[in-house]
Amino acid sequence: MKKGSHLNHSDFLHSKLDKYFQALDDNNKFMGSVAVSKQGEIVYLKSIGFSDIENNIIANKNSKYRIGSISKTFTAVLILKAVEEKRLTLNQSIDKYFPSVKNANKITVKHLLNHRSGIFNFTSNSDYFTWNTQSKTEKEMVEIISKSESEFEPDSKTKYSNSNFVLLTYILEKAFQKSYSELLQAHIIQPIGLQNTFFGGKIDSNKNECKSYHFNGNWEVEPETDMSIPLGAGGIVSTPSDLTKFSDSLFGGKLLNDKSLDLMKKIRDGYGIGLIQVPFYDKIGFGHTGGIDGFRSVFFYFKDGDISYALTSNATNYEINEISIAVLSAFYGKLN
Repeated sequence: MKKGSHLNHSDFLHSKLDKYFQALDDNNKFMGSVAVSKQGEIVYLKSIGFSDIENNIIANKNSKYRIGSISKTFTAVLILKAVEEKRLTLNQSIDKYFPSVKNANKITVKHLLNHRSGIFNFTSNSDYFTWNTQSKTEKEMVEIISKSESEFEPDSKTKYSNSNFVLLTYILEKAFQKSYSELLQAHIIQPIGLQNTFFGGKIDSNKNECKSYHFNGNWEVEPETDMSIPLGAGGIVSTPSDLTKFSDSLFGGKLLNDKSLDLMKKIRDGYGIGLIQVPFYDKIGFGHTGGIDGFRSVFFYFKDGDISYALTSNATNYEINEISIAVLSAFYGKLN
């Protein structure tokens, strides 16, 4: 940089990151969006690639992506909201809801939240990709989840399972007598003013919703999972700027009381309640990752510097972790 240049530090960071994303774009490595907020204000926003390649629709900051398992953080917030309102308790067993699930009388709501239920992960079924694009009823999903044997005694260990959060979705709907989509709107989306977040349906590119792709010499469109299957385990659609707002609101105490938030952050065998922990140099962040069809997503909050970071992608041919490290490095002064 020449002496006397007016380029300030943040412009320098932005131009460096812009060049990085341009290189990813030029080399067919990544399509998607990222956002960084500091003290509740967006300080970097970038979108590259297409939301719909077939129709030549270029992605922008309001393009909406399926966020996969980041949905679990939203579902965890709703469950803890139900607990705060005394509609549920964390220690109640799930047998009154799902008597057909193995060990239902020993599995509690908290075991589901912490992935300590022993319930087999239905997305690991060998036939999963033969039916994941077809609509399923609650009865059918509970049957699919119930037919697998328990993997371990409840609370004896931790093992990630989408089944846990599908069951939590049904529990929420029964506790509030409302649909999951309505609960999201009433307890999260409206109170904190999210503009582009909702429970997903069939992808509509006319509404700036992204299709997803995998790379096979060129980008090929992925089949769409029917959202009646992942529900609160993976069915939400959002944008990085909405995700940073959700993150800032959650960790800023605007969604839950302190006791509930502390519970979410209590990590045991790698998982809290709807949260995982991520180290970055000497800092510790909390958040979640997601993947569904060709979509990949990340959101993390770092108390140090009050930074929220989110990434959503609908096509990647590169390690998402590397992109996250590059963006965070820029904001924590670790760039070479």
